Amino acid sequence: MKKALVFVTAALAASLSACATMRERVASKEDMLAAAGFTVLPANTPSREAALHRLPANHFVTRTRGGEVEYVYADPVVCNCLYVGRQSAYGAYQSMLFQQHLADEQEMTAEMYQSPWSWDGWSWDAWGPGWWW
Repeated sequence: MKKALVFVTAALAASLSACATMRERVASKEDMLAAAGFTVLPANTPSREAALHRLPANHFVTRTRGGEVEYVYADPVVCNCLYVGRQSAYGAYQSMLFQQHLADEQEMTAEMYQSPWSWDGWSWDAWGPGWWW
């Protein structure tokens, strides 16, 4: 009984932290959308609110208006709004995502090389001094 309680408590804590992490990820994504040039349109009327909930949450959809493609991102939870942008804003957002991904990989690599237990005692010494330059 005691083990089951510990397991349930741990599972609950993990799920709550996952929810916070998801919310933080959505908020971070939305910060990048705004920085990339997307326009924020609040769902501040009943008709806008209804229209917002007809779109897939936290995903891009495209529409063509006036011969131009627009990218629409609906967030019914964090900001209760739409982010709308043209190809230039979407391209800037994709570039920001790529830069963020690259920075995350560099950080992970740096942490891996600094972490003494991640290599299980493996060492560059066997390759000789200065092999990389």
